[in-house]
Amino acid sequence: MSLTVWCNRRFRPEAEQQLRDGLAGHRLVVAPDATLADAVPIGRAALEDADVAFGQPPPDGILAHPRVRWVHVTSAGYTRYDTPPFLEALRARGTAFSTSSGVFADPCAQHVLAMILALSRQLHASYRDQLGDHSWHYDERRYESDLLTGQTVVMLGYGAIARRLAELLGPFRCRLFALRRQAKSVPGVRIIAEEDLTAILPLADHVVDLLPDNERTRGWMNARRFACLKPGARFYNVGRGATVDQRALLEALRSGRLGAAFLDVTETEPLPPDDPLWTAPRCLITPHTAGGRRDQDEAVVRHFLDNLRAWEAGQPLADRIV
Repeated sequence: MSLTVWCNRRFRPEAEQQLRDGLAGHRLVVAPDATLADAVPIGRAALEDADVAFGQPPPDGILAHPRVRWVHVTSAGYTRYDTPPFLEALRARGTAFSTSSGVFADPCAQHVLAMILALSRQLHASYRDQLGDHSWHYDERRYESDLLTGQTVVMLGYGAIARRLAELLGPFRCRLFALRRQAKSVPGVRIIAEEDLTAILPLADHVVDLLPDNERTRGWMNARRFACLKPGARFYNVGRGATVDQRALLEALRSGRLGAAFLDVTETEPLPPDDPLWTAPRCLITPHTAGGRRDQDEAVVRHFLDNLRAWEAGQPLADRIV
């Protein structure tokens, strides 16, 4: 059966050709306002004819056109869609909704591991010396280096990124905890409920924020939870910036309670040049690049086409939300 696939996400030429080849026999409609980034959409051109919406379709446009039977977004996060009215409306009419989470799980998990190891092995401190006065801080760098082996990592969330991170941490024999609403047992990871978190946070050497941005999670990592951490614990965020109270984070860094913070996401992006996080002590920042990979566009298109084949065959969708 021929389908009309609407898309408002542009890709690099190789990936765009991959998409067109993969949709042979189907009709592809590219919205005039399509963009190379997963930006907030502004248009809804031709959605009324679409069977499948691919990219970052406007939620109100999806709700206004019940012909759309499957929505697949090109990002791992889906904040603008994560509302009860939208998701319940899709369930009621039988419209599937899936993400590209699987594409970004491995790079995000590797980014976190790189953050942890870089801080543990004093790589950034040594790099600052190289950029500065070229001083040879042998004693400090050698005796302040840590071993990740056997340390405790608390993951806030247990989705695709956390599962992959748990695999990468396996050889280091870390003690792993994960916050999860569903209390299902996971080999090698102790699943904890939110009400038990304050008893677990003091044990953490590393806290990894993987939370999505929604009404339940905004400002979730607040002053009270930072105060639960033992002195010297390190905090990492590759989830969403809005899940952290940035004033509380700054205070935890300035007071010395927090050993370090490594942020890939911030509440406002791009982070303004005068934001105090840029100069906060022991705070390292990457510009929302944790999910990046050289073949990102091709991987996103491949993930969608694999899901399309599964959807046409009546098989389960990867990264399905609804």
